Amino acid sequence: MGGMSRAHHAPVLPQDLLASIDRAGYYPALVADVVSAALAGEQLDNHLVHLETTFDRDVVRRHITVLVLTPTRLVIAHADDHADEPPAPQEVATATTEAIPLSAVKGVMLTHVVENPEAYVPGSLGREITLTLGWGTVARVDLVPASCADPDCDADHGYEGTITGDDIALRISAAADGDDKLAGALSFARDLSAAIGQG
Repeated sequence: MGGMSRAHHAPVLPQDLLASIDRAGYYPALVADVVSAALAGEQLDNHLVHLETTFDRDVVRRHITVLVLTPTRLVIAHADDHADEPPAPQEVATATTEAIPLSAVKGVMLTHVVENPEAYVPGSLGREITLTLGWGTVARVDLVPASCADPDCDADHGYEGTITGDDIALRISAAADGDDKLAGALSFARDLSAAIGQG
């Protein structure tokens, strides 16, 4: 019982998703396999592939996020460079997938960044967005000291704040990522918003 035969491999992904993963350039064979395994043969309605590169002192780290919308789930795959301190004996990548039922997705938030709003062209929606998705795994808590209306009051009123779902946030810019990536992110956000709205 040597290796696994090709018959046991996960189903092949659609060509446009494979091309997006390949263009991102971060270990495309690995990323395609983990996405395919998480999908388990379910059809795809839309996808978004986002590569982020960060600089940590003298180390360059890459992180890829693949979002896939199916008729029943939001599938998320992350892969990045392992954070072992150099010099490591060999390069290591970690890849994680998560499948969220569409009924559990609580929100799709789009923040549009618009330069020169006085010259805004209707229908353009700006040149940069941040896509934030929430399904209750992570919440951001913003606290500030509470106050009262009395300007002379120096009592401790505790804290007040807000809790915001913030499971994933991706920044997509036409300047950095290209017009097609921005259009693809907007399309994905529209389709996901419509899908959770039907639940």
